Amino acid sequence: MSAGKHGSTPAAWTLVVLVTLGFIVSTVGLVMGSWPAFWAGVAIVALGGIVGGVMKAAGLGKPREHAA
Repeated sequence: MSAGKHGSTPAAWTLVVLVTLGFIVSTVGLVMGSWPAFWAGVAIVALGGIVGGVMKAAGLGKPREHAA
């Protein structure tokens, strides 16, 4: 496994940014007692997973290393 390229791809960064944003929105919604904001944050987290997977499938993620 190459230590120099661990997660340094557009797909990985997009996933991390969206999931972090989703957790922030959910946390603020929960603290403020706003259930719609909480669920919007949960939706952003799910969207991050979907977008990251689609970007990886489109070739913007780290390719799999085949074991020899």
